[in-house]
Amino acid sequence: MQGLPKMVSRSSERPFESERGGAATNRTSEPRGTYDDRQNHVLKEATDLIARVGYEKATMREVARAAGVSLAGLYHYFESKEKILFLIRFRTFNSLINGLQEKVHGVSDPVEQLRIMVRAHVDYFAANMAALKVCSHEFYALSGDAYDETRELRRQYYELTRAIVDRVFDSHDSGRTTDRHVATMCLFGTLNWLYSWYAPKRGSSPATVANQIVSQFLHGVLGMNGEERPTRTDE
Repeated sequence: MQGLPKMVSRSSERPFESERGGAATNRTSEPRGTYDDRQNHVLKEATDLIARVGYEKATMREVARAAGVSLAGLYHYFESKEKILFLIRFRTFNSLINGLQEKVHGVSDPVEQLRIMVRAHVDYFAANMAALKVCSHEFYALSGDAYDETRELRRQYYELTRAIVDRVFDSHDSGRTTDRHVATMCLFGTLNWLYSWYAPKRGSSPATVANQIVSQFLHGVLGMNGEERPTRTDE
């Protein structure tokens, strides 16, 4: 696909679906299901808790209580609170990267690529709003390799999106000298604050919200009319 940088190949993962961490021993009896099912349940409850009270206040004891497992049982699934945060961030960015690469494959129109990117982002976080809040607020709580690995994933997602923004600018020259990094970060600023105001069950649909964000972005940085369908580069 033209215009998009090559990313490190990673296996596709659904939100909060973990790889098996080897044979389990001394398993707790609750919650029921496979090891992965129980670990995913704990991770989801931990994500909701951290989103509500913040990483510092979400103690392992509180996570165990929210997930309905014993404290000893919690340490069976996660050896530390940092491991929980790492997995939240890793799976979120991994899912976003894989989803975007799959959806824009074969699409040559840069404006349509931008629409796909924004729609995919809004759709993902409409279903995973707590993860969006945690990823937006708790990045610097990680350290060492955990920080480096999730920082690299975040960089990859930025580079994928920045490549799309660059192609939009290149294909629809407005005669402006807009800083493309600033434009890209403003787009992410809009997307990453959805959790603070957007209620998918009570407000507009994710598709409607995504379309308005794209229209406002195009009008703001390129002067395009929100109702216009820009000329395709392959026509």
